[in-house]
Amino acid sequence: MKNTYESPLCSRYASSEMQEVFSPDMKFKTWRRLWIALAEAEKELGLNITDEQIEELKKYKDDINYEVAEAKEKEFRHDVMAHIHAYGEQCPNARGIIHLGATSCYVGDNTDIIIMHEGLKIIRKKLIAVIAKLSEFALKYKDLPTLGFTHFQPAQLVTVGKRATLWIQDLVMDLEEMDFVLSNIKLLGSKGTTGTQASFLSLFDGDEEKVKKLDKLVAQKMGYDKVFAVSGQTYTRKLDSRILNLLSSIAQSAYKFSNDMRLLQSMKEVEEPFEKNQIGSSAMAYKRNPMRSERISSLARYVIVDALNPAITASTQWFERSLDDSANKRISIPEAFLAVDAILNIYINIAEGMVVYPKVIEKHILEELPFMATENILMEAVKRGGDRQELHERIRVHSMEAAKKVKAEGQRNDLIERIAQDPAFNLNIDEIRSVLEPKNYIGRAPSQVVEFINEVVKPILEKNKDIDVKVELKV
Repeated sequence: MKNTYESPLCSRYASSEMQEVFSPDMKFKTWRRLWIALAEAEKELGLNITDEQIEELKKYKDDINYEVAEAKEKEFRHDVMAHIHAYGEQCPNARGIIHLGATSCYVGDNTDIIIMHEGLKIIRKKLIAVIAKLSEFALKYKDLPTLGFTHFQPAQLVTVGKRATLWIQDLVMDLEEMDFVLSNIKLLGSKGTTGTQASFLSLFDGDEEKVKKLDKLVAQKMGYDKVFAVSGQTYTRKLDSRILNLLSSIAQSAYKFSNDMRLLQSMKEVEEPFEKNQIGSSAMAYKRNPMRSERISSLARYVIVDALNPAITASTQWFERSLDDSANKRISIPEAFLAVDAILNIYINIAEGMVVYPKVIEKHILEELPFMATENILMEAVKRGGDRQELHERIRVHSMEAAKKVKAEGQRNDLIERIAQDPAFNLNIDEIRSVLEPKNYIGRAPSQVVEFINEVVKPILEKNKDIDVKVELKV
């Protein structure tokens, strides 16, 4: 047991895969890759940098002398300068060309973008995995009628599968937004202290074409084909806000699903997976609490609020640079990624193991369907010669009495028996029950499921068929 604080996002919720992306090791190794890319590009554009110096940098790119860097940071109070000196101690021949012409944001900001990009790729993979699992569920239960709800009051019937398509559609919208964000990711590049590239212009003796080429060359060496056209010292913090808005959107979709699941589990219609030795309550041994869905709700709420951080930061940056973003970014951005990673891990776990109880669903339908079927019963009685207005009034009275029995006396719904015993309708009990077939009240729900999966989801899954995700929850 540790005696210092540890983020629950790491110890309980997020995957090791996502934690590694936001690890110090990932950050500082990326810094070194960026210094190598800068040195290579500057050499290619004519600066006096040798192959031996670059080879020396490459030799130690993954062998970071952290003890030296930590000692230097205590001395300098500057993390980038500390790592430049630490790298220089390992590479004495290349020491003079490390970080040549650059400012701290060259490594800091470009690395932040690369790390967020890698994090988004993990999130995207898991997003598609949830869509795939829910699609299987939707098709399996496309024909199973269930009560629809508006205002959480019983409404016209839908199907269990059709309801699942609503969850999927939200995620598809998130995926579309994800692909837009990913397709527009670009590096800061090499812009200098206020974004004018003045230091690089000086290095290249006023040759603007070489400075422009350097910007793009560094990006290409890091695997990117685009850089921000203009910047201050930093890339615009609107990028952070855009990315966390996307993560918030995914959290919102998962939150809606988790609330639906919690309600369904309360009604005993659908349950999240419940393991053999799982304990639902320390006091009430019989309970099967929807704890995974509740955890999604809890983490999603955190992400939605956390997305305000980069929004405010982007709004309050002064001119070309201020440092009030730094501490906030170090916390808010990684935690949003770790939380959404955890949310999707849980979502995948639930989606692949949901348990449906058709008999409970049918029982709930039959308690409400008599009220919903009154229009059909009315039409059938009119066909047999009844007066519509008179029968409408009789149904209204019978419905009120039946509802009173249910609500005030706790009795079952006896509307059908009341109508069968009323000679004005000229219908016996079996004839009325034939009108009460639930599948007659689900509209196009089964067809909508098939059409949605075939037209919207399958193309997505086919395009991403190589994605394979396995998750294991820690708690």
